[in-house]
Amino acid sequence: QVQLVESGGGLVQPGGSLRLSCAASSSVTFSNYYMNWVRRAPGKGLEWVSGINGGGRDTAYADSVKGRFTISRDNARNTNLQMISLKPEDTAVYYCNAVMNYENYWGQGTQVTVSS
Repeated sequence: QVQLVESGGGLVQPGGSLRLSCAASSSVTFSNYYMNWVRRAPGKGLEWVSGINGGGRDTAYADSVKGRFTISRDNARNTNLQMISLKPEDTAVYYCNAVMNYENYWGQGTQVTVSS
């Protein structure tokens, strides 16, 4: 079992920045898990945003956030999402997701609202 807790969401003006963090429970080998950030905008389905492999060297991004978002992970079991140049269409609940083979875990989500 993996427990994931997201933090860092909030209200920000267009063009602003936020940094989301996802803390994984200490009872797992964190590096075994591929970590994703996934979001759900109001009235829409889930959208994959970004992913990072266990070693932290291979990353991937959705076209909608490429060049504005940066994913990273550290030895303290945190997976971070640095977001800059935020747009109103980035408004969503952001979820942290851990995947290993057939295991798939989700956090409770953190709200990001981009509005003036």
